[in-house]
Amino acid sequence: MITLCLTNILSIFLKKFEINRAPSRDVVFLLDGSDGTRAGFPAMRDFVQRVVETLAVDENKDRVALVQYSRDPAAQFYLNTFNTKDDIVNTVRGLRHKGGRPLNTGAALQYVRDNIFTASSGSRSLQGIPQMLILLSGGRSNDNVDVSASALKESGVLIFGIGTQNSSREVERIVTDPSYSQMTKETQIFQSGFPKSNVDLFSLLFHIRLVDKSIDVVFLLDGSDGTRSGFPAMRDFVQRVVEKLTVEENRDRVSVVQYSREPEANFYLNTYTTKENVVDAVTGLRHKGGRPLNTGAALQYVRDNVFTASSGSRRLDGVPQLLILLSGGRSFDNVDTPAAALKELGVKVFAVGTRSSDIRELQKISYDPSFALSVSEFTDLPNFHQQLISSRAPSRDVVFLLDGSDGTRAGFPAMRDFVQRVVETLAVDENKDRVALVQYSRDPAAQFYLNTFNTKDDIVNTVRGLRHKGGRPLNTGAALQYVRDNIFTASSGSRSLQGIPQMLILLSGGRSNDNVDVSASALKESGVLIFGIGTQNSSREVERIVTDPSYSQSVSEFTDIARVQEQYLSSLKTQLLKAIPITPTVDKSIARKDVVFLLDGSDGTRSGFPAMRDFVQRVVEKLTVEENRDRVSVVQYSREPEANFYLNTYTTKENVVDAVTGLRHKGGRPLNTGAALQYVRDNVFTASSGSRRLDGVPQLLILLSGGRSFDNVETPAAALKELGVKVFAIGTRSSDSREMQRISQDPSHAMSVSDFTDLPSIQQQLLSSHIHMTTNTRFVQTDLCNLCLFSVDLETARKDVVFLLDGSDGTRSGFPAMRDFVQRVVEKLTVEENRDRVSVVQYSREPEANFYLNTYTTKENIVDAVTGLRHKGGRPLNTGAALQYVRDNVFTASSGSRHLDGVPQLLILLSGGRSFDNVDTPAATLKELGVKVFAVGTRSSDIRELQKISYDPSFALSVSEFTDLTNVHQQLISVLGTVIVPTMKPTVKPTIIGKKKYGSVLLHFTFYSRDPAAQFYLNTFNTKDDIVNTVRGLRHKGGRPLNTGAALQYVRDNIFTASSGSRSLQGVPQMLILLSGGRSNDNVDVSASALKESGVLIFGIGTRNSSREVERIVTDPSYSQSVSEFTDIPRVQEQYLSSLKTQLLKAIPITPTGKNT
Repeated sequence: MITLCLTNILSIFLKKFEINRAPSRDVVFLLDGSDGTRAGFPAMRDFVQRVVETLAVDENKDRVALVQYSRDPAAQFYLNTFNTKDDIVNTVRGLRHKGGRPLNTGAALQYVRDNIFTASSGSRSLQGIPQMLILLSGGRSNDNVDVSASALKESGVLIFGIGTQNSSREVERIVTDPSYSQMTKETQIFQSGFPKSNVDLFSLLFHIRLVDKSIDVVFLLDGSDGTRSGFPAMRDFVQRVVEKLTVEENRDRVSVVQYSREPEANFYLNTYTTKENVVDAVTGLRHKGGRPLNTGAALQYVRDNVFTASSGSRRLDGVPQLLILLSGGRSFDNVDTPAAALKELGVKVFAVGTRSSDIRELQKISYDPSFALSVSEFTDLPNFHQQLISSRAPSRDVVFLLDGSDGTRAGFPAMRDFVQRVVETLAVDENKDRVALVQYSRDPAAQFYLNTFNTKDDIVNTVRGLRHKGGRPLNTGAALQYVRDNIFTASSGSRSLQGIPQMLILLSGGRSNDNVDVSASALKESGVLIFGIGTQNSSREVERIVTDPSYSQSVSEFTDIARVQEQYLSSLKTQLLKAIPITPTVDKSIARKDVVFLLDGSDGTRSGFPAMRDFVQRVVEKLTVEENRDRVSVVQYSREPEANFYLNTYTTKENVVDAVTGLRHKGGRPLNTGAALQYVRDNVFTASSGSRRLDGVPQLLILLSGGRSFDNVETPAAALKELGVKVFAIGTRSSDSREMQRISQDPSHAMSVSDFTDLPSIQQQLLSSHIHMTTNTRFVQTDLCNLCLFSVDLETARKDVVFLLDGSDGTRSGFPAMRDFVQRVVEKLTVEENRDRVSVVQYSREPEANFYLNTYTTKENIVDAVTGLRHKGGRPLNTGAALQYVRDNVFTASSGSRHLDGVPQLLILLSGGRSFDNVDTPAATLKELGVKVFAVGTRSSDIRELQKISYDPSFALSVSEFTDLTNVHQQLISVLGTVIVPTMKPTVKPTIIGKKKYGSVLLHFTFYSRDPAAQFYLNTFNTKDDIVNTVRGLRHKGGRPLNTGAALQYVRDNIFTASSGSRSLQGVPQMLILLSGGRSNDNVDVSASALKESGVLIFGIGTRNSSREVERIVTDPSYSQSVSEFTDIPRVQEQYLSSLKTQLLKAIPITPTGKNT
């Protein structure tokens, strides 16, 4: 029976929803493996296998995980365990029934939430990938399922379930919607199957979603000489879109216009009234021809001659007006004015171009930049014609909030009738419109939720049967808060996380007894559009509550609502149309950010303020400040916060830089960081101040704080995180590092410098690791993995990775988690003799190597060795001695280290406490050896100690307990990617500078005699022409004596630094080319050694007076060249360039070849 039922379910599942066409998803199967399902387990296994067969399994497409449970859950494999369908199917086929009792479904649901739907286990929820759970349960749970099921729904997981006659009711409670459940009986076929999530809408290029039954569509086709070969495809595209419309006089109307030098209407909106006639006309279209391409004139033409009543436009009747432009090239005339005129007219313009088009021009023409699409050639149009119009009805979540107090008793029938008539205009369906209704007086009461009913009839019948609630006083504020906290939530059916518009329609008959402003603002901030109807007693208050005053309507009494009903419904439909999301195709290269700097302006930072100001200026220099790109705000605070300027104050980089340059220190005490955080949340990260949070633009807050706050920071910090703001906190030695970590979005986002004068040392780190973010079509949430700009292809790099594990008595309980962490990192490596090598060392009082870098050459052997690790035990904890041990005994050639071959050396330290011995000296010796040290500690560790040990303070991470290591696993993998410097032959085409080849090059020139002088820095110029022109204009410095040692020290301390443009921390090779014509007056050995120790490759050319000294300075004697005088350089130039190219080629890092799908 269970086999037959599951087969039937699967058949509908596949036939109705075409899973193989769906976009990326993370799908987790949760199978009841208790004693009660032993007989049915083969059928369950077969069901999973057949579902998997329909998926597009790939790392960047569909991912699958599977968990079995009875008393306890057990993961069979994670979302990131397998990347191919074959691997998953083979594993599923080999599944063995778990067995056991009792059945704890609640614990299993909690387990998948905490351990499977996480970034470290492969979940991509933070990238907006739909998260789905399919539960197969054969019995009633022994524990409570409601709390854990609600938690999953709140986190955005869509839950589907199949139960038996023993578990079906419980499964209905667990699933996202009752329709997502099925009982395995012949009489109940799973009608909903596995529905496409509304998140799937974001896989489409865009949608036309309409409230009205009618639409006027105008196609404007580029008919110039340049589109002759592509015209048949354009014609076919129009025809196939028309096939999706309902062409009738009172439904959809279509017009086609061609243009080149002049526009010409092929037919108008009122020319044809049947689909057959329109299709025939389109089929008979002939290419117009001509040049040049005047798109501006064509746009003006359709505005003045097609979108008019005489040509059949019904714009004045409220019918939506759409223009679809297909353009194959850049316009010869100006498009700005006519495009603006169309937008003012209310026409929604979509522009489709080819690679010959100007994407910026198309974006300016479009109603919104995201409505500009691109194909390589018009012959590619069939690939998305089906996506142009995907449905006639929009998707919305509509909530009615009705005043049910004593004062509305007489008007309640009219209110009820109004709701019914609005519902009649909606397309009620699980995947289209959803409706909820709440009545309130003193307290609110939900009559039904957004996921209670799936049909219009059910809603209308329920509305007809509504009874007036009654009661007093009227607490509208509390009711607004109630719908925000209890109705507009995933568990109640809200699809806000999938980008579905959220709307509230309020009918209020009196003034509220409580405050309405706070809760109304909270709803608006969360993206809810509020409409309202009030009476003479409440109209002013309703105007304050609604999103825009035009969204409110006033009547004398609700018995008069029928008088304004048609007018208000028409207005409501218009506003709903504006709210319909049209999914953009985002140009990933155009990231947008709202960046707010919150600066400690208290008395304690007076001396450091110039450095803070300079830091802000230099970060701003790296941004692309424009109205539609990056926006910047600066706020200072001490006792009180004060905005220097808001996100919408300036729209150019020059204006922002000028404003920052002119900043004056605020002064004052005490330091109230909590109040400042609350201030930026309530006053800066708002639409009125220029924040584009509701448009999905990433929101970043960079806090510079020089001391401990006098007030509480936890509540406002949490409020910012809930709002989706990514907070980065930078403190000094006077700050409280734990406070900085609590404020930050993630503890790893908290950075530290000794003084603000050291800010340049972390500037590049902040820019590369955090500020460079890409946006998405929905509200963006990312973890550190996605914030990493310079990740590399870990499959092509070579690394020697050593794990140093705290095996002292204090980590006994956490050791299994440490072991699991090591295993999962190893799973990400490519372990082979000539690729990645791994070693593990444990320590307490004494260190002990479990295995060396050359012990194992396969991943399987290493994983087995790690799995078999036993906790060492012992005390005290001597981290310093352990660091020295790995330097002297593990990072050596005899133990398998390839340090001398230029292979990156990485040490990952997991330490659960403060060291009893000194760590400074051994940590310094590791850094001198070039080892990149990452330190992960717990709350028992000393974060300052970990930062001192780490290669860079930002490489020190923190978790509460080692059981939380999964939270930083993916983050660590990302950070590892930032330091890899492969030594393999590059696969990138080099950029040629003169006759020298480089991969990606920043150049710097320094002249010196007695004192060095920088002519320009690594970040001064971005083009070859600028550098060449500057070099041509160089003048001889002159002066004596010659201090080469001081010059070498100068470039180490001032040029090879992040603030001067050096990218050493991102693993970019650092090279120095020295031309010296005489013996130095000072010592060169110390500074030359310091440069080499820091990883700089030194090349040199000397004369007969300096050649021996140059040989001592360069990295290798073969890197030096001698001439009699510099006038002889051309004689050896080709030979030296050839040698130089060979050495540079070895050092060039491999450019990532990650797959883009």
